Amino acid sequence: MARTDAIVLGAGIVGTSVALHLAKRGVSVALVDHAGVGEQTSYGNAGIIEGNTIFPPTFPTHADALLRIALKRASEANYHLSFLPHVAPWLLAFRAASRPDRLIETARLIRPLFSHAVSEHEALMAESGATHYLRKTGWLKVYRGERSFAELAPEFDLAAKFGLPLNALDTAGAQELEPSLNPVFAKAVFWPEAASISNPLGVTRAYAARFAALGGVLVAGDARSLHRTGDRWRVDTAEGALDAQECVVALGPWAMDLLEALGLRLPLAVKRGYHRHFRPQRNASLSRPVLDADVGYLITPMEQGMRITTGAEFAPRDAPPTPAQFLRIVPRARELFPLGEQADGRTWLGSRPCFPDSRPIIGRAPGHAGLWLAIGHAHWGLTLGPATGHMIALMMAGETPLCDPTPYRAERFG
Repeated sequence: MARTDAIVLGAGIVGTSVALHLAKRGVSVALVDHAGVGEQTSYGNAGIIEGNTIFPPTFPTHADALLRIALKRASEANYHLSFLPHVAPWLLAFRAASRPDRLIETARLIRPLFSHAVSEHEALMAESGATHYLRKTGWLKVYRGERSFAELAPEFDLAAKFGLPLNALDTAGAQELEPSLNPVFAKAVFWPEAASISNPLGVTRAYAARFAALGGVLVAGDARSLHRTGDRWRVDTAEGALDAQECVVALGPWAMDLLEALGLRLPLAVKRGYHRHFRPQRNASLSRPVLDADVGYLITPMEQGMRITTGAEFAPRDAPPTPAQFLRIVPRARELFPLGEQADGRTWLGSRPCFPDSRPIIGRAPGHAGLWLAIGHAHWGLTLGPATGHMIALMMAGETPLCDPTPYRAERFG
C-alpha cells in the first residue's frame, strides 16, 4: 500500500490540469485512470478555447426545429427513442434553464471563470512546451438564415456589457477571413478572443508530461474502487492500493458510476457526440474553427485533417455508435467548404458530461471530507480544464480562488 497527498481520478484534460496545478504547488499527486492520458472524451472535441462564451447551448424553441428533431430529421440533434424516458427529467430541467432570464443569469455567473480560459491554457502551454498547438485566430460562426442572426441581439448586448469584442460580417466579410468558404450563408460573426488548438490529445499529453516532470505519478487503476478507510481515501491500482488524505473526482461522463455508489445524487447526463476527419479539396484551407450554426455542426482544422464535429445525441453512454447525423451534415458541410474524402475511415464517439444549467461542479463533495469534484464541464472541458485545475488547487490550499466558486457548488442541486 502506497500513500500520497492527493489522488486525482480521471486523466482527461480536466483531471490532468488539476493534477498539474497541484504538483506545481508541491503536492504529492497520483493521477489515476484506466485508459491513457486524454484518450477518452478529451480527445474528440472541436479544439476551441472559448474565452468568449456568453450563452451555453439551449433547448430548441422554434416549433420547426422541435419537429425536425422529433422526426429524427435534424442534423443538430439525434436520440434513441428507448432512452427518452430516462433522460426526460434532465431535458425538462435543461428546457427550464434555457429561458431567457435564466440564460442571462448563467451568462453573468460563468463569465468570471471563462475570462481566465485562454490565459490559463497559455500559462500551462508555455511551461509544457505545447505553444505550437495554439492558434489565437478566433472563431467564426456563420448563419444561413436572417432569422437566426437576428436572434443574436441579446448575445450582442451582453458581449458589449462584458467587453467582449465581436465583428458582425456579411458574406464577403467572412470570406475575407476564410476565402475557401462558399457563399451559402447570409451573415457571420467573428469572435476574435477565442483561441483553438490543432491537437487536443497532444495538449493533454504535454500537460501530463509536465506533471510527471514535477514528480507526479501516473497510475492505471479503477476509479470505481474508491472508498474510505479511516481518515483517508483508497483506490485500487495496478500497483496496489493507493491512499491519500484528499481525492479529486474528474471522471467526466463516468463520474456518477462512482458518486452514486458514495450516495451522491447529481443530475448529470451525457450528450454523445461524434467526429470524422476529412481531407480538403485542392488547396482549400481554414485558419480557424467555423460553426455552421443553422445546420448544427462545426468544422475545424486539425493535424489529422478537417474535423467535423456533430451536435448532441441523447442515448445511453455505452450504447453502440449511431452516427446518423453525418448523413445530413456532410452534404451540407460540402456546400460550405470543399471537403474531400474522409481522411482516416474512423468515426469517433464520445460523451459530454452535462448538468442542466450548463455549469460544472468545481469544489467540495457534500458530506465527504477530503473529496473534491471537478465534473460536468459539458461542451467546455477543453476550455475550462486549466482554469478548473487552478481553481481546485487554490481551494484545496485554502487560498482565494480565481473567481467566486459559489456558482459551481454541488449544493445548488439541493
